Amino acid sequence: MGTVVETPVKEADATVTVKKPTVVFVLGGPGSGKGTQCANIVEHFGYTHLSAGDLLRAEIKSGSENGTMIQNMIKEGKIVPSEVTIKLLQKAMEESGNDKFLIDGFPRNEENRAAFEAVTKIEPEFVLFFDCSEEEMERRILNRNQVRQKLPFSWGVFCLFIMLSFSSCISIPFSYFGHKKI
Repeated sequence: MGTVVETPVKEADATVTVKKPTVVFVLGGPGSGKGTQCANIVEHFGYTHLSAGDLLRAEIKSGSENGTMIQNMIKEGKIVPSEVTIKLLQKAMEESGNDKFLIDGFPRNEENRAAFEAVTKIEPEFVLFFDCSEEEMERRILNRNQVRQKLPFSWGVFCLFIMLSFSSCISIPFSYFGHKKI
């Protein structure tokens, strides 16, 4: 885990080694344990944890035009366009100073996955998928004191989001299963 692929690049009679980032997609419903386990991996293996949700919330909080668009889409229960989330992830990766990343909560669907690989030219090392029942996710989320304050939308939309997020991202691990990256 955490291997770095070195790619030689020739530049005018000189060879420069460029380290290709190691990316692990971390998927599962809200409350499935992604954040908890990512914290352990960060501590023990030196990865940088990038939460798509946290990046989107930070962009909303910035008050930018992009943030307003993101907020409106989330309020409507829609998935933010791939390009928007990928740009936020790329910026965070560049600013981190690290070359090993846990990308939590992205991709949400096959289009997100294909866009990430096409734009970044990075294929994940593997996918960590946390399978957790809806009942357990709901129990864990309800036990979080700050959850309702953190939500930029209604509780009903949130419950719908739990069901949709799980059903839309379930195909991602299986798309990598044939490559034995899960």
